[in-house]
Amino acid sequence: MVVPYDPDWVAGFDAERERLLALFEPGEACIEHVGSTSVPELPAKPIVDMLLGVRQLADVERRIPALEARGWEYVREHEAVFPERRFLARPRHWPRSHHLHAVELGTPFWRDHLAFRDWLRAHPEDAAAYGRLKRELAARHGSDRSAYTEAKTSFVEAVLARARAR
Repeated sequence: MVVPYDPDWVAGFDAERERLLALFEPGEACIEHVGSTSVPELPAKPIVDMLLGVRQLADVERRIPALEARGWEYVREHEAVFPERRFLARPRHWPRSHHLHAVELGTPFWRDHLAFRDWLRAHPEDAAAYGRLKRELAARHGSDRSAYTEAKTSFVEAVLARARAR
C-alpha cells in the first residue's frame, strides 16, 4: 500500500531515533532516516525506514535484547538475503510503523541508501517519477511485496548510477 507523503513521518523518525540512540554511547552509532518516507512529498508505504550505522555489527547484536524489550522484533531470517545487515521491525505485529536496518558504517548498503535518499531529495523530478512508478507498481502488484520491490530495481539502480557518478 502506497500512500501520499505524510510530514508526521519525520516526527516518527525523530522520536524513535532518540529512543534508539539512548542505547548507545555518544558517537557509537549514527541513525539516518532513509527510504521513501525520508523524501518530502514522495508517496510511500507508511513504514519509517531507519538506517543504523555502527563500527561493527556486534555493537548491535549485543543490544538486541534491549531493542526487543522496547518493542522491536529481530527478524533473523532476513540475514539469509543480506548477511551484512541486522533487521528489526516495530511493532512486533502488523501493521509495522518502523523498520531498522543496522549495518556497519561505510559499507555499500550504508552508502547506497544515503546516496539514493540524497539524490531524490536534491532532484524533485526524479522523486516525482519514482512516486509515479511506486503508485503504478502498487496498483499492479497489490500485496505481492517481492514483485513490487523487484519491479522498482531498474529505476533504483539507474538513480544510484547517477548518484555514484557525481
